[in-house]
Amino acid sequence: MERRYNVAKKVLVAVYSASGVTRRVGEEIARISGGDFFEIMPKEPYTSADLDWMNKKSRSSVEINDPSARPEIVNAVPNMGDYDTVIIGFPIWWGVAPRIIETFLESYDFAGKTIVPFCTSGGSGVGRSDTALHKNVTGGVKWEKGVQINRPNETEIKKWLGIVL
Repeated sequence: MERRYNVAKKVLVAVYSASGVTRRVGEEIARISGGDFFEIMPKEPYTSADLDWMNKKSRSSVEINDPSARPEIVNAVPNMGDYDTVIIGFPIWWGVAPRIIETFLESYDFAGKTIVPFCTSGGSGVGRSDTALHKNVTGGVKWEKGVQINRPNETEIKKWLGIVL
């Protein structure tokens, strides 16, 4: 039998995924938590050339080096006010979350909500992304500590959700 975590709270799992890894982890988190899943979709999808971290002129390199960059999002959460907890997932780019996560956070009122970040990464951990995103949200928001989850491991996710939900 699946355990529902704090059923009094309505959970949204919102992710941006460049390669599909973060999406798969987010879908598993949503399934296990009983939360709703939402994929953050950029208006201009990233190509493999855009994601070439070795190229200083690639789109992702330029965006990450520009603190004011805010890639446009094509879709929106229609009922953000209904959620108590928002789990936000993203890949790590140069030790931080992609700028599209900042676009997402600046697009909604999170007052009174709990935000729980998680990341995926091929090499680095949560890094400073855990606290760097706090500046993008105002109001009485409770932030849980971020964690790195690189694969949809049910045991690992259940243990983590038991702490944050």
